[in-house]
Amino acid sequence: MQKYLIVGLGNPGQKYEKTRHNIGFLILNRMAEKACASFENGNFGEILQFKYKARPVVLLKPNTFMNLSGNAVQFWLKRENISLENLLVVTDDLNLPFGTLRLRGKGSDGGHNGLKHIQQVLNTTKYPKLRFGIGDEFSRGQQIDYVLGEWSADENLKLNERVETAAETCFSFIFAGLANTMNQFNGK
Repeated sequence: MQKYLIVGLGNPGQKYEKTRHNIGFLILNRMAEKACASFENGNFGEILQFKYKARPVVLLKPNTFMNLSGNAVQFWLKRENISLENLLVVTDDLNLPFGTLRLRGKGSDGGHNGLKHIQQVLNTTKYPKLRFGIGDEFSRGQQIDYVLGEWSADENLKLNERVETAAETCFSFIFAGLANTMNQFNGK
């Protein structure tokens, strides 16, 4: 049975826990809740291994900080012998309105430093990505403060439902595959 590696991008530590840039960690935390399991410390991050509908799954929250995410991804792909088509990287995206989901089987880094490093290390852009829109409600020169800032009160009202839908998207990717999941969840 083929294994799946779902990687939530973010930065380790309490300082970053509730920031927009850590949406990948938040979505994987929701998946862990649904699997009734807990993360453990492992190489290059926090790891959770479980089965979803008989499919082996590895969840990874890298502890390498965003800009070195590729090191963790490459390590776990090799260690678990997981193919690129069974990798899903979950990340924030400034170019999408808040809460919008976009799943693609390939594509550029879009200026995202975590994706940029993964692309450099894997030497390809051909791996699935789930982008979670965080909007672009910031002034010129304030991008870093925005992505490392906490959610607004309005966003917090909708965040739980959007994280739930994103977790469902990840589970669908594992069971129903990329194409079916894109048809069901993109733009929702």
